[in-house]
Formats: sequence, C-alpha cells, structure tokens
Amino acid sequence: MTIRHALRGTILRFHDNPFFTPAADAMHIEPDGLVVIADGHIETVGNYDDLRPNLDANISIADYRGCLIGPGFIDAHVHYPQLSVIASYGEQLLTWLERYVFPEERRFHDENYSAEIARKFLNELLRAGTTTAAVYCTVHPQSVEAFFRESAHRNTRMIAGKVLMDRNAPDDLRDTAQRGYDESRHLIDRWHRNGRQFYAVTPRFAPTSTEEQLTLAGALLDTAPDLFMQTHLLENRQEEAWVRQLFPARKGYLDVYDHANLVRPRSIFGHAVHVSEHDLGHCHDKGCTFAHCPTSNLFLGSGNFRLFDALRAERPVHVALGTDVGAGDTLSLLRVANEAYKVAQSTGHSLHPAQAYWLATTGGAQALHIDHLVGKIAPGMEADLCVLDPAATPILAQRTANAESYNDILFALMMLGDERSVRATYVNGCKIDF
Repeated sequence: MTIRHALRGTILRFHDNPFFTPAADAMHIEPDGLVVIADGHIETVGNYDDLRPNLDANISIADYRGCLIGPGFIDAHVHYPQLSVIASYGEQLLTWLERYVFPEERRFHDENYSAEIARKFLNELLRAGTTTAAVYCTVHPQSVEAFFRESAHRNTRMIAGKVLMDRNAPDDLRDTAQRGYDESRHLIDRWHRNGRQFYAVTPRFAPTSTEEQLTLAGALLDTAPDLFMQTHLLENRQEEAWVRQLFPARKGYLDVYDHANLVRPRSIFGHAVHVSEHDLGHCHDKGCTFAHCPTSNLFLGSGNFRLFDALRAERPVHVALGTDVGAGDTLSLLRVANEAYKVAQSTGHSLHPAQAYWLATTGGAQALHIDHLVGKIAPGMEADLCVLDPAATPILAQRTANAESYNDILFALMMLGDERSVRATYVNGCKIDF
C-alpha cells in the first residue's frame, strides 16, 4: 500500500544554472507550495490550492508556512574521523595532519569507536540539513563498515571509502598497495549500490601513496559501475612542492592522478586552491569535480579557491561545496556558503545567494553525477529535503522581517544561519528526530 504525506511551505526549485543565467531569475519559488511524498519519493509538487483538492482529505500535511523547503544539502568533501579534532589550534596542513589527525585516526582500528563517531557524525550532518556527503573514512576497513552500517540504518544516501596510504604516514596507519586494493575491493563488493550507499575509491592524497597504489586505485575504478574517486589536490603550496619532489617524472600534481587514470567523471578533488588554467581545462574535458572548502582553506591558511574562474562559461568545471572537518570548523553548509561569499569578494566577485544555494543543493548533485536521484524537488526524485526557518534566531527574525525578496532571505540565512536555522530534515521522505 502506498503511504503518502506532504509538506506545505515556500518551495525553492531551480529551472536554470544561476552561474550561466541571471542568478535572480534562475530559481522558481512557490510561495505557498505543497510537496507530496509517496513511499520515500516525491510524487508531485506545486501550488497548495491547486493540489490540495485532489488529495485524500486525511493525508498528513506538515505545515511549514513561513519556512523555505528545498533539497537536502550535499557535502562533497568531509572526513568523519576528524569530528573529534575539529577546531584544533595553530597549524597548517602538513603539521596539522601529524599533530592532530593521524593520532585521532589511529583510534579507528576499534570498530566500536568507529561506530560511535559515525553515529555522532551523521547526527550532526543531518542536524545541519545535509542528507548526502562524500565521506573519507580511515585506512581501517572497520571504519568503513561502521560508517556504512550507520548510514544504511538511517537510509541516507552517502558516498564513502577506505583511505589508501602506503607511505609517508605512521606505520600503524599505512596499508600496502596490494592490501589497500584487496580491502577496497571487498568493501566495494559489500557496499557499493547496497541500498542508498555508494563507494568511493579514496587515496588520501598523492604524497601518501606510491605510484603503484595510485595505479591500483585507477584499476579499482574499473571493477564496478558508477564508482566514485575522492582525493585532495593542490591544497597548499608546501604540499604542491612535496608532490613535485615525490613524482619528478610527472608534469604536475594533477598529472600524478591523470597518469594513474584517476581523472574522470565522478572523481572529486578536494580544495584545488592552486590549480592552473591548464588544470582547469583538463578537468573540464574529463568531467571531474572540485570540492570548494572555504572554511577549511581559511582555517589552515591554504589560500582562496577561484570559484568564478573554475566556472567560467567557456570551460566550466563541476564544483560543489565541502565542509572538510576538522580543518573546517563546521558541518553547516550555510556557514560554508557564508565563507564562500567572503572568499569570492576577496577575488573580485559577489556570490549571489541563489548561486551559493545551487552549489549546496542542485548544483552539488549535478557535480557528483547523482542529480537523477537527489538535489531537486521534482516528481520521481528521492525525498531528501531540508526546511529552513528564516526566523530561527532573534537576529535572523529581525533581518528577514523586512526582506525585499526570497533571494534576500536566502542571503540572510547564508550570513546569519547555521544548524539552528534547520527546522526539519527529511531522509527518503522520513522526518529525522534529533
């Protein structure tokens, strides 16, 4: 028997890409809308007065009038094992890894600890309105098992994978090229396309993998359809110089990955702060994705990602937003959008609220090649939704009371919002209770 229920409120949907059409006009707004959900999928969406007469009189309707109903947020780059070292003081990338991250990741050999952190991480992710994320685990297979089990229990659509590291890391956090391949292959067989789970082949970054391991990572991508790949690229200058020393035969950092057949659709490169024009053109041609992580880049002093350069109309590269964590200091994509706006300002551009919201929802889904599943409020899509309350805090209520447009409300949410602004999160049609 089909189970139906509905949400009423202001519905936000995109009918164009706001980077390529006038941003203020790219979003369709239904001030008094209705989203009808049947068995976890969106059945219909439209004006409340038009749809209500055709529905069963006893249908349950959650009333969110005064709130904005949109797709769940999509986080393209986040490390769940770093939850406990978020906001750790005083280092840049490489020393930060050694001082904070690697000691914490050692703890994930314990499956019970992995399960505890996975549970807390997903709680916080959903509290922030994020319903899909591309997630790094640790080198330990049990960290992946714990994460996917927790995600499957909640029925969230997640992308995750075991980190591959066979050099330049502590002894107890290294695998070997062959063991990394074998363990990943087992996890792929077990979890890729198991319910709403996707697997990502996950070399941490070029300095912690030998050429043999990177080559085997490329081979892994050919073992199952629709696998993802995630890693880091050109996060800071010290890292870039280290890669050139470790791979002297390669033309540059991106060429290290390209030589291993890792630059392809569904490849997600975190940060990409210091990409060249050649890199941008090549990533456009290959259809891969950059995860823009402004909170992390600012926290570690890595530099400013050139968002508008990456999205230049003649050769746009897919871009989505990422929180990173713990180098980032938040799991809220509203706060990430806040920093993305400021970074864009520093590079001579104004990031329109519709553009930021696009990157966090519909555009993020397109960038990850999952826009046939999530990221839109449209019939047939999975009902992963985020309800934002423009009056969630006193200062937001004051700011939005006299807002001139819905884009103005969105901008206020970008600048002043956080987890408190999320009135409700729905996963596959089910409201999440916190």
